[in-house]
Amino acid sequence: MMAAMGMNMNMPWRPTDFFFTFAMWAVMMIGMMGPSAAPMLLLFATARGGGGGGDKRGLSLTTLAFALGYIAVWAGFSVGAAAAQWGLHQAAMLSAVLASSSSRLSGTILMAAGAYQLTPWKSKCLTRCRTSLGFLITSWRDGAEGAFRMGFRHGTYCLGCCWALMCVLFVVGVMNLIWVAVLTGFVLIEKTGPAGTLVSRVAGTAMLILGVMAFV
Repeated sequence: MMAAMGMNMNMPWRPTDFFFTFAMWAVMMIGMMGPSAAPMLLLFATARGGGGGGDKRGLSLTTLAFALGYIAVWAGFSVGAAAAQWGLHQAAMLSAVLASSSSRLSGTILMAAGAYQLTPWKSKCLTRCRTSLGFLITSWRDGAEGAFRMGFRHGTYCLGCCWALMCVLFVVGVMNLIWVAVLTGFVLIEKTGPAGTLVSRVAGTAMLILGVMAFV
């Protein structure tokens, strides 16, 4: 699998390797963000069908458009993640399990992710992600195009909330399914749990400490 996706440590990448790496990241991001995005998608579908009409085809189309708008944002992130992986591969800074082989790089990523968890931007995006009904009320657009724009906007807030956490995969291992599951669960708790904001800040502090330790 690693050789098929251009992850052989001894071979330079080809365009096809980049494509398969992008596809891997895109599928992984959809899988990781899906559980926390599902409540918003279900709420949108319910609100869209709240008029009591029988246009099920229109309802399905607009719900799909919303989902596609959301996915488009994370597809863009996946392009950037694949490019970062390519660069780290070229610099021989990734292990066989696609984790950073440099303690300084690992420390830098952890400190950056931890610091971002404590910023106002993170707080604003997390608040938007946690208030699904409020987002729909303030951002509602009619039609399939409007639904796509809503999904894209919600995806942008979601990206602003979670991009730094996704970068931590370069520390723990992109192919490490245990850590992929852990981060997925953390994102779900952060966005939907009653103490999500507190959990976010505690995790940020912990990552800062671990980053300093790794760097030292």
